[in-house]
Amino acid sequence: MKFTETVLKGSFIIDLDLFQDERGWFARTFCKHEFEKIGHTKEWVQLNHSYTAQKGTIRGMHYQGASFAEIKLVRCISGKIFDVIIDLRKDSSTFLQWAGVELSAENKRMLYIPEGFAHGFQTLSDDCELIYHHSQFYQPNVEAGIRYNDPKIAINWPLPLSNISKRDEEHPFLDNNFKGV
Repeated sequence: MKFTETVLKGSFIIDLDLFQDERGWFARTFCKHEFEKIGHTKEWVQLNHSYTAQKGTIRGMHYQGASFAEIKLVRCISGKIFDVIIDLRKDSSTFLQWAGVELSAENKRMLYIPEGFAHGFQTLSDDCELIYHHSQFYQPNVEAGIRYNDPKIAINWPLPLSNISKRDEEHPFLDNNFKGV
C-alpha cells in the first residue's frame, strides 16, 4: 500500500499494490504494521456496506461527537464517488477546511479519515457501493452533521445535486459558536 497524506494532516489517500496475473488480481487492504506507520493503532470495531442507486446523490456531512470521534477507512467497490472530508479539529491548522478525492472500483483507492473529521460523498455514477471501517461503534445520541452546502465550508461538488435525505438536508449551517470537536 502507498499512503499519500492529503492537505488535511492525518488523512491519507491509500493506493493498493496489485498482484496480477492471467486470473485477475489480489491486493491487501489492511495491514496492522503498515497502518502503524501512519499512526493508526486503534482497532476496527465496525464494518459497514452502503449502496446508493442514483448518480449525483450526496450523503453527509456526518461525524460523531468528541467522546465518540471515529477513524474511518472508506473504499468504493462499485461505481465512482467524490469523497469529501472536513477538518473539525479545533486546534488544527486546517480547521474547517475540506478535501475531496475520487474513489472508484476502477482506481481501487481508499481514504483514511482521522478522528475529528466530518465525512460525506457524492456519487459520480449510478449503483455505488462503499465499504467503511470504523474505530468506534455507531452512537446515534452523539451523531451530528454539517450541511453539505454550508457557505463557510464551500465544498465544490462536481455534479448537480440529484438526491439528498431529509436528515442530511436539515443539518445546520455552521455559526460563530461552532468551536470544533
